[in-house]
Amino acid sequence: SSRGQQTVTAVYVCAAAGPGQRSVSLPWKYKQQQKKVHPKKTGLPREVVKWLQSLDLSFYPKNVRRDLSSGYLVAEIFSRYYPQDFPEHSYDKGTSLSAKQKNWSRLEQALQKQNLHLLKEVVDGTIHCKPGAAELLVQEVYTILTNRSIMDIEGPELDFTDQEYQELLPTVARSTASKAIKNNLRITEIMAKPDISTNQRRAEVILHRHLEHKAAERALNPGESPGERDLGGEGVMSASTALHLEAPHQVSVKSYMFSLQ
Repeated sequence: SSRGQQTVTAVYVCAAAGPGQRSVSLPWKYKQQQKKVHPKKTGLPREVVKWLQSLDLSFYPKNVRRDLSSGYLVAEIFSRYYPQDFPEHSYDKGTSLSAKQKNWSRLEQALQKQNLHLLKEVVDGTIHCKPGAAELLVQEVYTILTNRSIMDIEGPELDFTDQEYQELLPTVARSTASKAIKNNLRITEIMAKPDISTNQRRAEVILHRHLEHKAAERALNPGESPGERDLGGEGVMSASTALHLEAPHQVSVKSYMFSLQ
């Protein structure tokens, strides 16, 4: 049923970084190397957590990426400071893409009245449950509403991909080109802008980044298998070619985009 399909989509879209990856028993040597990795923080600073708890929200965002995606909780946070401009009854608690778009459109209008602004890239990343986007948005809202700076926060890089998660995995467990596109191009992004050429360009960008990382890995680990070397190439092969090498039944990025819908 359509309701069942919406449920599956919501679960898929808000899945944790690296969906479908099996847990891997890491060798001791790799565990030692992993200690040296310092990815950017995906949690919330303590002062932001305490601030959220003090707002007496209808529910606390235990899963920030999922719970802030619809925009309802964001509106509720702003309503604590501007109750007249952010009436909670005007926002939908639903999780469908249409509900999210309506909520965020209302939020944008209300923010403009107060001359407040949120970074569009962060908002879009939050809507589509991109890694790190919702956490950054909460901290941005905290800074706007409290006029306090967060001392231990790293500068925003606006790179809402699963790359840092992939770097924590052994090479053999990392995403293939097709998986990289599926992990980093959400189904809601395709639904929001269903134009094939637009999504093909997005897929090309993701693939180019994926191939660059593969090339860097190959330089550091020259003993890769021939399949990995062929796929890595010199970072110039097209998305269609790479997808065909990894999954011959997918003849192009365009057909791959259809397969995601």
